Amino acid sequence: MLDRLDPLFARGGPYARYRALFELVDTFLYTPADVAPRAPHVRDAIDLKRVMSLVVLATVPALLVGLWNTGYQANQAMAELGVQSAPHWRGALLGALGIGYDPASVLDNVAHGLMWFAPIYIVTLAAGGAWEVLFAALRNHEINEGFLVTSMLYSLILPPTTPLWQVALGISFGVVFAKEMFGGTGKNFMNPALAGRAFLFFAYPAQMSGDSVWTAVDGFSGATALALGASGGLDAITADGITWMDAFLGRMQGDIGSTSALACLLGGAFLLYTGIASWRIVAGVFAGMVATAVLFNLLGSQSNPMFALPWHWHLVLGGFAFGMVFMATDPVSAAMTDTGRWIFGVLIGFLTVVIRVVNPAFPEGVMLAILLANVMAPLIDYVVVEIHVRRRERRRRQEGA
Repeated sequence: MLDRLDPLFARGGPYARYRALFELVDTFLYTPADVAPRAPHVRDAIDLKRVMSLVVLATVPALLVGLWNTGYQANQAMAELGVQSAPHWRGALLGALGIGYDPASVLDNVAHGLMWFAPIYIVTLAAGGAWEVLFAALRNHEINEGFLVTSMLYSLILPPTTPLWQVALGISFGVVFAKEMFGGTGKNFMNPALAGRAFLFFAYPAQMSGDSVWTAVDGFSGATALALGASGGLDAITADGITWMDAFLGRMQGDIGSTSALACLLGGAFLLYTGIASWRIVAGVFAGMVATAVLFNLLGSQSNPMFALPWHWHLVLGGFAFGMVFMATDPVSAAMTDTGRWIFGVLIGFLTVVIRVVNPAFPEGVMLAILLANVMAPLIDYVVVEIHVRRRERRRRQEGA
């Protein structure tokens, strides 16, 4: 199809700068006719487009559970407060569709959750996509599917009540300052979705933390399990009615798509099966978390109840499973060497528990842990490579002697 439009998009033509955008649409809808003139020695049929599509597909379980849980928390709070309808356009649209607010109804919960997720995702696509198109046009680069993954991950790690203007601001920061300023896809040194979320966390803490931001009902206050744990340990979590199975399935307060450890692990199993995610990073994150949590359990503390939180609770609380599966395994911002991936993963698991336990001001430690590890990843790979080089040189000298 694009061949017939070549006169318009040829270099020097009136629409040359838009060629990359039309090439994206063309290859998305059709199979390119380009053929390599000689043997390309391809080792795998997968390309960037398929990798990104598979990652988005892997987030579907977390998305579906997130929609249900967002609606469930809202409908349950409405029942407790005696609220009859959601405010503004959400209530009008749900009423027009004949959908109620019964917490026991899967359809009611998913539909209500969708009313909160859809605007966030649409604004994310619009704001972030505009920056992607702008930089692609300025650099005469193709637009790839990397932003589809960034937009989905970013939307899933936001509270449902996040103001839409902050949604746009956060994704703009993530795309521009964590990605495009360093050259675009494949050159970013940290995860753009996490960078945007961290920017909002520090710039607007009132809308990103606290008890009132997790349930999409005005006047309702409900703390996350990690916030409860930071104040009173495991006893405070269980006293609030949260069981380990609730946390594992995702039936608790939290970000839209990161509450269900089961859904995240299902997506992670898919990514590991397809070879997109590194099993070394996942295993390293898990091992680092378990070892650090057990160490704190052994040390104990009279003043800090988080020291006693078992590792299996760390696994299901907050966004640990989501971060371990989808954020830590980002192939661009993670370590590249096999040994480096182990170190990178263990570092994330270690830092997550340290931040959660020692610094209760930031009960959700996995976000900061991954960003810190992203910064350290090039140094980790450099040290690993240097050690291998020196080891080979030493072996060569010994063989020569």
